[in-house]
Amino acid sequence: MTRRVFKNLKKKLTPEQYNICFLKGTEPPFSGKYTSNHEPGMYNCVVCGTPLFSSDSKFDSETGWPSFDKPVQNKNIKYEDDYSMGFRRIEVQCKVCGSHLGHVFDDGPTSTGKRFCVNSLALNFVHN
Repeated sequence: MTRRVFKNLKKKLTPEQYNICFLKGTEPPFSGKYTSNHEPGMYNCVVCGTPLFSSDSKFDSETGWPSFDKPVQNKNIKYEDDYSMGFRRIEVQCKVCGSHLGHVFDDGPTSTGKRFCVNSLALNFVHN
């Protein structure tokens, strides 16, 4: 990422969004504005606007973060191994801009078996 792009992103995003999206932080559980959102619509990347998750795939995981059972399109998501907590987790990123979104786990309650645990601050919700 060029210095100019880096500077523009710091202006576009709040410090909290920048921390999550580019420093791989996380928001406190139950603090995100989309944790309890049940409106129909699309969850897009807050950085580049790429459609990531539909409200149709959202479910209440009771973990404190918005949870989805699948992305809108697999081509919009990138997966990386994450050993930052001393064990393997799978980080989820926006494939277009590389923004950190959260993690995916194999304990979802739907037929996909997946739980995409995503930070609200990494998303922008657009109503249908």
